[in-house]
Amino acid sequence: MSFLDDTIAAIATPIGEGGIGVIRISGTDAFAVSGEMFRLATGIPVPGVPTHTAHYGYAFDPVTDETIDDGVITVFRSPRSYTGEDAVEISCHGGLVPTRRVLEAALRAGARLAEPGEFTKRAFLTGRLDLAQAEAVLDIIHARTDEAMRVAGMQFGGMLSTRVRMLREEMIGILTHIEAAIDFPEEVTETAPSVVAESIRAATGHVRDLLATADRGKVYREGILAAIVGRPNVGKSSLLNALLRESRAIVTSIPGTTRDVIEETLNICGIPVRASDTAGIRETDDEVERMGVAKARKTLDQADLALAVVDASDGLTAEDEVLLKGLAGKRVIVVLNKTDLLRESDADEMAENLRAWVAVNLPSAGAVKQTAAPSNEGILELEDAIANAILSGTVPPTASGGVVVSNARHRRALEEACSSLENALGTAESGLPPDLISIDLKSAADALGAITGETVSEDVIERIFSEFCIGK
Repeated sequence: MSFLDDTIAAIATPIGEGGIGVIRISGTDAFAVSGEMFRLATGIPVPGVPTHTAHYGYAFDPVTDETIDDGVITVFRSPRSYTGEDAVEISCHGGLVPTRRVLEAALRAGARLAEPGEFTKRAFLTGRLDLAQAEAVLDIIHARTDEAMRVAGMQFGGMLSTRVRMLREEMIGILTHIEAAIDFPEEVTETAPSVVAESIRAATGHVRDLLATADRGKVYREGILAAIVGRPNVGKSSLLNALLRESRAIVTSIPGTTRDVIEETLNICGIPVRASDTAGIRETDDEVERMGVAKARKTLDQADLALAVVDASDGLTAEDEVLLKGLAGKRVIVVLNKTDLLRESDADEMAENLRAWVAVNLPSAGAVKQTAAPSNEGILELEDAIANAILSGTVPPTASGGVVVSNARHRRALEEACSSLENALGTAESGLPPDLISIDLKSAADALGAITGETVSEDVIERIFSEFCIGK
């Protein structure tokens, strides 16, 4: 932690024009550095102001003494700051030039430019955040829906960390007693193998409860790709516009209008869904359209979910049947679109016939939904069906106390812990020597410690924080 002896600075707001730009300075000399390049209007030196107070003043060049911009400096004294160090934040006018020049002034006054994620890394190294909480900062920044934000917020608040530490303490408790009985047999009574096995079995169940939420957590964190596919002119672009609640894709009555893949992000029941409007899939001699069809098939191959659109005014055609049968084994929702062109009774009858056909020929389909995209009819029901199809098979976070595992690194660590615990349980149930049990218990405890950063390597720490932006 020797590098914490220096002071870092960076622009903490997005690059570009805005009302306010924030330059963050943190480290042992944060007050001295800021005092060299920021004057308070009151004349009080920056190092002399109390913590958690904001003061109006002027940023200036410490070399030329030229005034750069006016603004507000906010002071945070250690340990009550984001990084746990002395820190200041200078709010100046937003824009490329003022923020860059204020940052340059801080660097000239003795700070160095922060590395990506270094402010959050310092918060981890000073003990303000554990590693799981630090990773949640990045998830909050990248959250695309309220639900993704909620999951990241719970992790940042320490819910996952608390749960993991409790589990780790359980394992260390079992391990400690086993090792004490081995090292001091005359003073510590060896626990009966059946009792040890039961304790390990309970710990294994708790880890599995957490792991069970990982699929749902991944959906909220990373989202899914949904491909809207079908014959030309069945209303795929209209359906995308209806899901977006705005006119994004070009809609005409001319088949083959969509020549490329158009991708937009939707918020469906809190799930980030990247919806791709693809070119109509059909055989064609048009070179450009053929390229669009090839892209549509590639997008479909990569998609987590297919929205297969059928034109109600045409009924289920032979081309539709070929396309739908080609989706076998994939998660599919069949959308009977343009139902507004039929009488309601005819549309309902066609939908029932389509469901019967799908039940026989495409059992992987989650539902058949009726829509009239231009009037948004049936869109809410379709969104519910999409959410159900995405979340089916995932486990709500009830047994885990409301905690959701959303990070792939955490999932791998829990899988390692679960595997080690299962090995330890097998050893205990087989009546093998307790020192063999302790090896697997230690591995399980180390795997859990990697989640919060207690047993993680420096390489992993560097890799995690390298994914952050500079200034965070």
